[in-house]
Amino acid sequence: MENPPARLILASASPRRAALLREAGLDFEIRPSQAGEPPFAGGDVAEYVESLARRKAASVPGDLVLGADTVVALDGEVLGKPADLDEAAAMLRRLSGRRHQVLTGVALRDGMAIRWGHARSEVTFRTLEPAEILRYVATGEPMDKAGAYAIQGGAAAFVEGVVGDRDTVIGLPMALVRRLLAVSHPV
Repeated sequence: MENPPARLILASASPRRAALLREAGLDFEIRPSQAGEPPFAGGDVAEYVESLARRKAASVPGDLVLGADTVVALDGEVLGKPADLDEAAAMLRRLSGRRHQVLTGVALRDGMAIRWGHARSEVTFRTLEPAEILRYVATGEPMDKAGAYAIQGGAAAFVEGVVGDRDTVIGLPMALVRRLLAVSHPV
């Protein structure tokens, strides 16, 4: 008799990641990772975001654990989650009128094996007025978002264009997730 497939565990409290998994029809359980996120010390941003995803996947008990992390990169610098409203406003001023990259690292731990990768998208913001930055920051939405914005939220109005997968910007590139899951549990 064959063992039933392991239930997928999402090592994240992100409602956006959970929504993407639900939209994909996946059955999963949420067990947020408590793994710390060391600051970016320079080097390859893709390697950094993949290492964060691996840390999260490795830190949560379970047989099939999905970890992810998203960062915004501008001029070789990583813009993580803002520490306060002032930092959120400063990040948005830097992104105003510019193109930046959003990278999401994903790691899937299946038993003792772990596979990972990342996806990258480019987002272009229109030039933002100081008052609209302050209005957006006052909503509180930027506070737990990489780069201080949510493309699927109020910041959608800031976006002139996206090159790449929008799911990457939201925080979970579903094409990559499907590839990792297919290796673990082929249909």
